[in-house]
Amino acid sequence: MTEKTIVLHPELLHQRAGEGQPRRYARDPDAALEEAVGLAAAIDLEVVHAEVVRLQRVTPATLMGSGVVNRLKEVAEEEGAGLVFVDHALSPVQQRNLEKAWQCKVIDRTGLILEIFGARARTKEGQLQVELAALSFQRSRLVRSWTHLERQRGGFGFMGGPGETQIEIDRRLIDERIRKLRGELDHVRANRKLQRESRKREPYPIVAIVGYTNAGKSTLFNRATGAEVFAKDLLFATLDTTMRGLKLPSGRNAILSDTVGFISDLPTHLVAAFRATLEEVQEAAVILHVRDVAHENTEAEREDVLSILRDLGIDPDTDVRLIEVMNKIDCLPARERKALLNRTKRVDNVCAVSALTGEGLDGLLEKIDARINRDRKQKFVDIDIADGKAIAWLYRRGEVLERKDDETLAHMKVGLDDADYERFTTLFPYKFTEKKPRGKSKAGTKKTEKTKRKAKA
Repeated sequence: MTEKTIVLHPELLHQRAGEGQPRRYARDPDAALEEAVGLAAAIDLEVVHAEVVRLQRVTPATLMGSGVVNRLKEVAEEEGAGLVFVDHALSPVQQRNLEKAWQCKVIDRTGLILEIFGARARTKEGQLQVELAALSFQRSRLVRSWTHLERQRGGFGFMGGPGETQIEIDRRLIDERIRKLRGELDHVRANRKLQRESRKREPYPIVAIVGYTNAGKSTLFNRATGAEVFAKDLLFATLDTTMRGLKLPSGRNAILSDTVGFISDLPTHLVAAFRATLEEVQEAAVILHVRDVAHENTEAEREDVLSILRDLGIDPDTDVRLIEVMNKIDCLPARERKALLNRTKRVDNVCAVSALTGEGLDGLLEKIDARINRDRKQKFVDIDIADGKAIAWLYRRGEVLERKDDETLAHMKVGLDDADYERFTTLFPYKFTEKKPRGKSKAGTKKTEKTKRKAKA
């Protein structure tokens, strides 16, 4: 379904003192408008007019001044627009007054993002999380109508659509539905916890991909794993978490996890609802922060992502799991791309790549490998040469650094995590040593005794 839509990005030229500190990286208003148009395109809206509305101050009743409201009413009538998307948070009163003034549907940034998520979620878990966020958003407003009950398309009814009936929100019904959804999501969270515990027993370390929406996360995921996850130049192309196996240069296996993209001013209801999914990021062994380094707002986008990571309890300044992936270097000028590649080679927690062409991917995999193996300790062990199961276990779970075989034993130097050392000694009758054994092997001892017997004869 398409609907003629006007996109407005309000830019507040002056803020009253005490309402917040200026961000370190200011977001370009034209780029912010382009992002807003991209959000509208993500749900197949036909944008007939888009502009940055510069405001000297906020008008409590309508956000914008009466002169701007009247001018935009004429624009809406001329374009035949049935929807106006205001790329800003609107209070219930502001939304209602603007709808009366413009005689069309009005939706704010939070409402549109929730609408996109409602239309895109495919898995049962994703649908539960988005519905919980939508109901929490509606309940906090109560001036809106619960229009998604009788809809003929995806979404949650903030924009209107065919087959709808406007019915009054019933607080009791919403509360009951929210309680039910939270119970189902608690069950999902419990299942995810069991899955994580199961993976720890294997174990396969999780490498989680995070980043701003449309930074190229799914393209990188496909390039690294050979998967065919939906990847498109579209905001919020990925909503449902996907996992695939990842082969590292050391031969170790890991699991790569593709997650939902972040965005500036992400609704708090949505962050809370997706908490179960984002727990995968909190538990990950390595976190890849994918950035669109060619985007003009790349620094502002970086700050937005880091802010959300902090909300999840991850400190980007001190967390050694974090690797910053400078993506889309194929869009940079040749000289700038070369300088970035040379600079990032000398930094452990930064890597420059092109997910589209594969440039720099080998270096990224090596850094992931090194980060996963940072806690591995190197020890020595002698294993019966006929015990193929124990030898195969070490090759599969650890990193075999040295191996020298004699007639009866395989003398091995291996790198393993502490947990894997304990697992191995529980499963097999061999003990590790911190230093290489200096004594003779069993085979050497047998040979010496045989020589002695010959000498006596």
